[in-house]
Amino acid sequence: MSSQNFNAGQAKGHAQAKTQEWVESAKDTAQSARDKTADAVNATSDSCQQKKEEASGFLQQTGEQVMNMAHGAMEGVNNTLGVNDNTSHNHKK
Repeated sequence: MSSQNFNAGQAKGHAQAKTQEWVESAKDTAQSARDKTADAVNATSDSCQQKKEEASGFLQQTGEQVMNMAHGAMEGVNNTLGVNDNTSHNHKK
């Protein structure tokens, strides 16, 4: 009977060791998945920030171009109407 108890104890110890290995493996896999997810989130965040900055710069540049075109158009109209004429036309009586 002591041989059976010894074998049962060995089997139980072996089962506990295997269970512990699986638990550790699962923990390692979960940690690896968390690390990869965090890396992906950081990369996505960095990419979004870069795209946001690029879009902001593009919009600012476009806004400046539109303002310059509007200013040029206004000067063209003023020149056509003679509003920008620097010569003074004083009527002396």
